[in-house]
Amino acid sequence: MKIIHAIALAAIVGLSACSKGESVQTVDWYKAHDAERKAMVDRCHADPGELMVTANCVNAGQASDVKAAERRGYVQPAPIHAKIGG
Repeated sequence: MKIIHAIALAAIVGLSACSKGESVQTVDWYKAHDAERKAMVDRCHADPGELMVTANCVNAGQASDVKAAERRGYVQPAPIHAKIGG
């Protein structure tokens, strides 16, 4: 499964390099800028065939998912480091 994710990520990065000179914003940037995040998500949904694989659409979508999870009170649990057999 990790191989599929790596291939998909490589495809996204490769295709986003072909964008029209638009600066790429990070997930954290989109989390901090609500209006820009909403505008980008709307733009991506309006033209999914061309835009959904671009870095900005992926980052804005992920930021939207994180913000929605935070509104519902979900927090990422800390990893548990259990010592087995001892």
